[in-house]
Amino acid sequence: MSNSLDALESSVDHLRSLVEGLSESQYVASAYPTEWTVADVMSHIGSAAIISKRGVDDSLNARETPPQFNQSVWDVWNAKTPHAQVTDSLDADNAFIARLLEMTPEERESYTLNLGPMSLDFESAVRLRLGEHVMHTWDIEVAFDPQATLQAEAVPFLIDNLQFIMRFGAKPSGNEHTLHVRTTDPHREFALGQSGDGVTLNEVEDVEVFELELPAEAFLRLAYGRLDEEHTPKGIEPTYLDELRRVFPGI
Repeated sequence: MSNSLDALESSVDHLRSLVEGLSESQYVASAYPTEWTVADVMSHIGSAAIISKRGVDDSLNARETPPQFNQSVWDVWNAKTPHAQVTDSLDADNAFIARLLEMTPEERESYTLNLGPMSLDFESAVRLRLGEHVMHTWDIEVAFDPQATLQAEAVPFLIDNLQFIMRFGAKPSGNEHTLHVRTTDPHREFALGQSGDGVTLNEVEDVEVFELELPAEAFLRLAYGRLDEEHTPKGIEPTYLDELRRVFPGI
């Protein structure tokens, strides 16, 4: 996969093929986490697509999105039936990826996504959507296939975006130390630190001992709060996993 936008387009296609194979009764089946149904997850994906598309249009036209816009979208989607949440989400998801794909190089260069004090460029915004999309697709897929893993095409882009993602969801456990983590598929080596200032993740070199070694897709699910014991691949040293599950309660 040549870039993160291609990976996002692939995830959109994968979600559509997955959901179009479900029955109406499966729309209200529990997803992951179990307090959400499949339709709830789809509603989240769809409403986020509507909000994000509006954000692109407003950014390129140098105008502010009304502060009440997001809530108005959520209110509309919360009122939909499960069937509408699923089918309308597919339409909204497709419309948003189409909007991203049609943006010119100049538009991509000028685009800015403002998240509180942070401003993201086009590539960073795409990777943020990619992480959300891939994880929520897994939330649905794993409900019907307990062995489901994250889409392989997206993993390299997401693993290299983890330092940014940890700003949103990591919570220090109170145990101040550094763990060295090595991943496979792709190979990466990190120092995962906890201190009173927060949680950090930095790439390292020339480390001889790694306390945690696991597939990159499993490390991603851990960081997004989706590596419970039932969905942890075999062969991963469990010593630090309970602690890290508290550090990463979920995004």
